[in-house]
Amino acid sequence: MRVSRTARRLVLAAVALVVTGFTMVVVGQPGPASAHGSVTNPPSRNYGCWERWGSDHLNPNMAQTDPMCAQAWQANPNTMWNWNGLYRENVGGNHQAAVPDGQLCSGGRTQGGLYASLDAVGAWVAKPMPNNFTLTLTDGARHGADYMLIYITKQGFDPATQPLTWGSLDLVLRTGSYPTTGLYEAQVNAGNRTGRHVVYTIWQASHLDQPYYLCSDVIFGGGGNPTTPPPTTPPPTVPPTTPPTTPPAGNGACTATYTKTSEWGGGFGAQVTVRAGNAAISGWTVRWTWPNGQSITSSWNTTISSSGSSVTATNVGHNGALSANASTSFGFNGSWSGTNAAPTLSCSSR
Repeated sequence: MRVSRTARRLVLAAVALVVTGFTMVVVGQPGPASAHGSVTNPPSRNYGCWERWGSDHLNPNMAQTDPMCAQAWQANPNTMWNWNGLYRENVGGNHQAAVPDGQLCSGGRTQGGLYASLDAVGAWVAKPMPNNFTLTLTDGARHGADYMLIYITKQGFDPATQPLTWGSLDLVLRTGSYPTTGLYEAQVNAGNRTGRHVVYTIWQASHLDQPYYLCSDVIFGGGGNPTTPPPTTPPPTVPPTTPPTTPPAGNGACTATYTKTSEWGGGFGAQVTVRAGNAAISGWTVRWTWPNGQSITSSWNTTISSSGSSVTATNVGHNGALSANASTSFGFNGSWSGTNAAPTLSCSSR
C-alpha cells in the first residue's frame, strides 16, 4: 500500500506538471484567437487594430498615427489579440436590453469588460467605402449564422465626438440565415449618407444563442472628418480608394484585385481581394511584380514571400477554401518612393 500511494502521488505530480507547462505555453503565446469571427470588411474596430498592428504592436508610432487602437492596446492587449471573440450568450434576440447605450461596441462590456476600450469616443481609423458595398464577415469557427442585423448611424451623428447609442442607428438590413461556410457576405445600401459613420453588425451565430456585436468605422462619399486626429507628427492620410486593377482572366479559377487603402510619406496600406471563379477552390496564390520598387513591411491573412521586386502571396489556413464566386481578402503595409503605382496581379488556384 505504501508503494501504491507513492506511485499515485508521482503520477498526479507528473500530470500537474504537464498541465501547468501546457498552460504557460498557451498564455505566453501572443496571437489572435483561433475560433469565432468578426466583420473583416469594413473591418471591425478590434479586427482593424489587429490587422494594422498585430505584427507590429511594439511600434511607437501607433500612439501618434492610430491613437484609438493605442488606447485599446494599453487598456488590454487581448482586445486586439482576441479580435474574433466579442460575443455574449443567451440574449434571446433582445439585443437592446442586453447592450446599453454607450456600450454597443463592447457588446455591453461583455466578458468582464475585455472589449470596453472599443466604446471609447474618438476618431477611429475609418475605411472609405462606397454607399453600396459588400459587408464581409469571416467566421473561422464555421458557426453559421441565423441572421445578421446591419445598422448604420444616422446622417449628422458624429461618432468621433458622440457615444454610440441605439437611437443613433438605423437598421438598414436584416439578412437570412447562412450555412457554415466560414465567410458571409451581405449587400448593404447606405443611402445618401456622407462622411464618417459607424456600421454596426449583430451576428447571431447558429450553433448557440451567441450574438456578436461589431463596430466598423467608415467614410462614405469621401467626406467627413479625417481618419485620425492631428497628431504631433503628420499621420497617414487616406485618399479616395484607387480603382482596383483586375488581372487577365487566366485559367478562370480565381481573380485578384488590388486596392490601395491609405498612403502617407514613405508608406502605404493595401488590400487584395481574391475571388473564385465558377467552381470551388481549395487554395490560392497571388503573384505580382512591383513597378517602382515598393516593398512590404507587414501583412495579414496571407503568407508572403519576396524575391527582389517579385511577390508571392498564398492563403493561410482559414481563407484558402472558397466556394464558387466567393471571395476573401488579405492586406499589407508597405514602403514606397517615387511613384506608388499599382501592380498587375495574377491568381492561380488549387
